[in-house]
Amino acid sequence: MRVLTWNLFHGRSQPPAGRDLQAQFAAALAGWAWDVALLQEVPPWWGPVLADACDADERTALTSRNSLLLLRRFIARRWPDLIKSNGGGANVILVRRAAGTAISEHRRVVLRRWPERRVCHGVGLAGGPWCANLHAQVHSPERAGADIARAAAATLAWAGGGPALLGGDFNVRQPSADGFRRLGGHKVDHVLGHGFRVLGTPERPERGPLSDHAPVIVVVTQGDGG
Repeated sequence: MRVLTWNLFHGRSQPPAGRDLQAQFAAALAGWAWDVALLQEVPPWWGPVLADACDADERTALTSRNSLLLLRRFIARRWPDLIKSNGGGANVILVRRAAGTAISEHRRVVLRRWPERRVCHGVGLAGGPWCANLHAQVHSPERAGADIARAAAATLAWAGGGPALLGGDFNVRQPSADGFRRLGGHKVDHVLGHGFRVLGTPERPERGPLSDHAPVIVVVTQGDGG
């Protein structure tokens, strides 16, 4: 299974483009080879559009700065580099239909409400593992570590102790969690696995100026993990 994790930087680019980049992000995601995509800092209204572009099923979990969302959306679509993260945030999981599996269940847990709302959410794949998506608290290794620990515990509980993946933006460079081992990553973006092993070297597909994070694709298979 090919697992992608990518922080979308609230749909912005480096250097700033000064315009809405939904179509460009959708095209990039559609052009890469992956089965499950774990996305963070996604504009909350993007999930269905990205799913359509990738022929995927999606599940969205709102994170922080989502009050008065219609107003935030109006500004973010016109001046994304002005409103930045205040356009609203979400985590999104995409599962490609071509992967031959379907989402059987979707769960989420609120990890913290202060200094900003952080959420882990996961999907159970029919006849297969759980895949969970995390964006841990920034600017505090201690808070990030607490978020990771809570997310890992929730993911293992959802999976009933069976095979599970936890990926996303951990906001630490060497994340660890009880019951999981690191399968691959780049800087703060990683994939951890329980009951999985990694195949080959993680990939970083070309994304041009999109986002301030590099996308990471990790190829994994069940077995030989803990």
